[in-house]
Amino acid sequence: MLGLLLWRGTPPNFSRFTHIGLHKTSDKSSKITDSAAGATAFSTGQKTYKRAIGVSVDSIPQETILEQLQKEGYQTGLISLTSITHATPASFYAHVTDRDMHEEIAAQLVTAKVDFFAGGGKKFFNQRADGKDLFQSLVEENYYLDTVQLSNPVVDRPNAYVLAEDGIPSKTEGRGDFLKDATKMALDYFDQKKRPFFLMVEGSYIDWGGHAEDAEMMVAEVLDFDKTLGTVLDYVKEHPNTLLVVTADHETGGVSIGKYYEVDEAGNKKEVNDKVAVYFNSNQHSGELIPVFAEGKGAEYFQGIYENNEIYHKLFQAINQNKK
Repeated sequence: MLGLLLWRGTPPNFSRFTHIGLHKTSDKSSKITDSAAGATAFSTGQKTYKRAIGVSVDSIPQETILEQLQKEGYQTGLISLTSITHATPASFYAHVTDRDMHEEIAAQLVTAKVDFFAGGGKKFFNQRADGKDLFQSLVEENYYLDTVQLSNPVVDRPNAYVLAEDGIPSKTEGRGDFLKDATKMALDYFDQKKRPFFLMVEGSYIDWGGHAEDAEMMVAEVLDFDKTLGTVLDYVKEHPNTLLVVTADHETGGVSIGKYYEVDEAGNKKEVNDKVAVYFNSNQHSGELIPVFAEGKGAEYFQGIYENNEIYHKLFQAINQNKK
């Protein structure tokens, strides 16, 4: 990601981190993981099988970090550019045997008591096979609900923003600043309530750019994520008792940064020294070690090389340190 950002000649917010580690992504069923098993390792502290959401290798529901922290009085939030029922956000609140069980995942979100969530996925709430209107169910659970825009949240109620039929548009499709704006809104909302919080923010389309082998899309999404990251790092600087951890479920595309060539009409290649190109090794997930960037109280726990499920345990190490 750093290479992609430096391509545009601007110092990335990633360069502001002082603690960096690497995690190993393999799951219990495959050397090359998917987002469901990867995020479930983060959320439960256990490696599981590919496509599993919040369940063990035996398909038994496991309490997630979000659910555990709710019991300790934490506010909780989820932000995604894809459907809010997609594998990564779902792994923090749902428990199903397969990631494609979107309608069941949506039903579980209604009663998950998440204080703030924003993303796409309308069709899984109001165009369901069972005919239920889960938007009405959210209102009955006292949610302030907006399916049109990121309107101002209501401080004394949980807030739900479901703003697209499936995923929010990509940057190359004209998304705008949804990710940064939703993240800033969530931080302001949590601050007003004066209680600790857990917030998961997903820059979903970096992965999708890899699957599409679309360099323009990937670069635009990484730059957008970096802009969002700047907002959060500024927050951590102002609130030093906060911990920020940035990583990914897996790498997609076997992406590398290499020489940029111009080709003339005769087919002759000439290297352009002040440009670089993005190269893809495939359109699938890879087994690359994944960077873990950490800043704030407890960031030192995230240095080194370790398994992906250790991130869950390191988060609790940091939380318990903050209690001292």
